[in-house]
Amino acid sequence: MENKIALRTEIKSLRKNLNITGISKILVEKVKMHQAFKSADNVMLYYPLKYEINLLELLKEDKNFYFPKVDGENLLVCPYNDNFQKSELNILEPCSEPVSAEILDLIIVPALAIDKSNYRLGYGGGFYDKFLSKNPGIKTLVPICSKFVYEKLPHEDFDVPVDYAVTN
Repeated sequence: MENKIALRTEIKSLRKNLNITGISKILVEKVKMHQAFKSADNVMLYYPLKYEINLLELLKEDKNFYFPKVDGENLLVCPYNDNFQKSELNILEPCSEPVSAEILDLIIVPALAIDKSNYRLGYGGGFYDKFLSKNPGIKTLVPICSKFVYEKLPHEDFDVPVDYAVTN
């Protein structure tokens, strides 16, 4: 667990020096070309934090978009509209009413890093791992800067690998 904490700190520091805007533009194009995105009708995005890959440009695509909202230890799936508010975790979340996760075809999952086995290093809350373990049939994709692809990351039994990673 200490390894994860140290890695999170290191990666957060490193990514402050990256051209996140440029990397995000490249990754938006790569996600648009990915078969999992092309074939999906209902896609869950995340609202980016500062220095995080920004895929909001995807909202221009002809898809139904959803965003996560934290409810206790769970993630809720909420339809996209222009109405967001800051949560207790200081993350912009949708103000729309949640729907069943079963509607989703693809979840675009945020990550600080990913390894060659598609295990991701998240922010430590476990929200996505819990959500993905309850919804194993939904395809998952992580957009990640190639600098943060590792051979092997530390992971726990409850960590859920994603299906795909897209790098710049």
